Amino acid sequence: MKKLVSFLSLVALLSACSGGKQASMGHLQYVDPFIGTTYTGHTFPCAVYPFGMMQPGPQTGCIGWDYYGGYRYEDTIMQGFSQNRLNGTGCPDMGDLLMMPFCGKSTAEGFKSTFSKDSEVATPGYYAVQLADNAVKVELTTTPHVALHRYTFGKKNPAVYINFQSGVVGSQDGYDRRVLRCEVQQEDEYAISGYQRINGWVERDLYFVVRFNKPILSIEDVKGAKEGEVPGKLLRFADEKEMMAKVAISMVGIDNAKRNIESELRDWDFEAVKENVENKWESYLSRIDIEGTDDQKTNFYTALYHTLIQPNNIADTDGRYRNSKDSVAMSPFGKYFSTFSLWDTYRAAHPLYTLFTPEMVPAMVNTMLLHAEQYGYLPIWPIWGKETHCMVGNHGIPVVVEACLKDFPDIDPEWAYEWVKKSLLTPHKDYAADLYAKYGYLPFDLVKNESVSRTLEGAYDDYCAALLAKKLGKEDDYAFFMERSQYYKNLFDAETGLMRGKDSKGRWRAPFDAFHLSHASTIGGDYTEGNAWQYTWHVQQDIDGLVELLGGTEKTLAKLDSLFVLDTRVEQEGFVKDVTGLIGQYAHGNEPSHHVVYMYSMLGRNDRTAELVREVFDRFYLPTPDGLCGNDDCGQMSAWYVFSAMGFYPVDPASLEYVIGAPQLPKASIKLSNGKTFTMIAHNLSKENKYVKSVKMNGQELDDFTFTYADLMNGGTLEFEMSDVK
Repeated sequence: MKKLVSFLSLVALLSACSGGKQASMGHLQYVDPFIGTTYTGHTFPCAVYPFGMMQPGPQTGCIGWDYYGGYRYEDTIMQGFSQNRLNGTGCPDMGDLLMMPFCGKSTAEGFKSTFSKDSEVATPGYYAVQLADNAVKVELTTTPHVALHRYTFGKKNPAVYINFQSGVVGSQDGYDRRVLRCEVQQEDEYAISGYQRINGWVERDLYFVVRFNKPILSIEDVKGAKEGEVPGKLLRFADEKEMMAKVAISMVGIDNAKRNIESELRDWDFEAVKENVENKWESYLSRIDIEGTDDQKTNFYTALYHTLIQPNNIADTDGRYRNSKDSVAMSPFGKYFSTFSLWDTYRAAHPLYTLFTPEMVPAMVNTMLLHAEQYGYLPIWPIWGKETHCMVGNHGIPVVVEACLKDFPDIDPEWAYEWVKKSLLTPHKDYAADLYAKYGYLPFDLVKNESVSRTLEGAYDDYCAALLAKKLGKEDDYAFFMERSQYYKNLFDAETGLMRGKDSKGRWRAPFDAFHLSHASTIGGDYTEGNAWQYTWHVQQDIDGLVELLGGTEKTLAKLDSLFVLDTRVEQEGFVKDVTGLIGQYAHGNEPSHHVVYMYSMLGRNDRTAELVREVFDRFYLPTPDGLCGNDDCGQMSAWYVFSAMGFYPVDPASLEYVIGAPQLPKASIKLSNGKTFTMIAHNLSKENKYVKSVKMNGQELDDFTFTYADLMNGGTLEFEMSDVK
């Protein structure tokens, strides 16, 4: 992994970053929210409630790729504290309502302040820092719908600046055009409220209330830095040593934001709120107990933490939300989830939720079905209830199908199948269902971007639909979708042994550069944030069929070996920052590669899986701010770590099977929702003993190196004997 040159001067800070954690009992002591907050992780050290609407936290920047998390660990200037973020994404939004407390008369542009790195503390549900220039200690915690700020002032004349223009954006132009409309009014002597129409990744409505526990003496407008920027507000208070502010938002209305406060945070007990969110985090993290070194525990529990930041319940406390068609609706189950990074998370994060937080799965799936009823098809990548159409495939389908195949309660499988089928057969934005049906692939002359990736990922969605059709006894539909799941074969070029673009006349893309990276928004091409070498393996549903195309097991293994030893090079004139974590041409920093190391196990070479999993762990998951090799992508990068640490992975989530890898922990126990416990034990695991000598499930040898979801849910023990011999 390429390290940041600027970090050479911050080695001491990196090695001591965990010193910013507040020591606490239980599993929380091993969570380090600073992991991934620089390089390409795009994570943040905000105060977070599991699956909550609010993520109040520090903002050190908000414009451009480096600041899609709103924060970089190496920064020393604080811009303020915003109320929400996206975790580890490759597209920007959120960062709403930037608040900055100070004393006296600040002369800094935007009321910015230097801060002491030693004073930073971040734990699940809590963040604190000392602002040097502004002479204020800031502490943040949160309920699901309400952020709570506590300011301790070191000088007289306290004030709070609120910037309504600021937010996480991709460019200066995006910043300038971000706010389409803004209204702010004073509610009473303690509170202001308002409304914004925001033009970010999507257009969205934001209603807010900011209520202080001390009276506001005066409110002044602060002119924006540029013509057309929304004015900020400067709120002044009487001399107070300590002051708090509740910040509530809603997508429905100001009254709903007020109701969120009344429902969740009537009092002003900061410590009680902090304790409550910490207890909630502990209740989740303690569902998996592991043994290992402190660094291993830090990596593992931080990864679990990252998976639980989202998806976010954006319904208000009364269950109302604004849907994808901009209408206010009432959720029949009280929640409505958004921030579904489905192209990423269907692979491992959602399979992890079915084991780890199963009580959340029905609401997540039913949210997707409500979205489909409103919008006409299942979600692709929604935030704030709005569809972004980011990435390719219809990957709400694998998530819905997996839950139905696992017989989760309170999900109507017939209703689910109706929308699975409609989503695949109805053309919609960036999905040419008619061309896919006509040609059996998407021709690159008719589908200008990502035609190969769209075909391969569409074939997996078809396969998932087939499995649900079979479960429901729809044999004709099963045959229809299973046939379509084989369409990947139409883009396999036997001459190169790679998946290759083909036009509407059946001619291969020429000239053809197997190493050339595609990126739809900057350079185009036939692949999604990848190249032919990286996408050829994207046949999760039919590894046996891919092996046959490649000429059998030995030739496939040789091809796989080539993937990991080819030159580590990135060829493209456009954006390449998504393609990271390279071992040869394998790119662990981007999700289409995540199942590939497990293909060795499926082909009888678990020793190679063991070697590669260990290399990925040693190089790409480190307990430091620059420790993640790619965007965390709403927990998918972290979910891969969690599964792989325990020695297995859902290569094909809809199959309800797990493929054996090589455990990286001596022991892990999952407390299942049915009252049983599933335990993984790795005997003799060490730095040298990374190979699996044998593996047993409840005393029975797993000769094919797979086991099922049913096996896991029955509890028992997955037992590895590790060795230094391949």
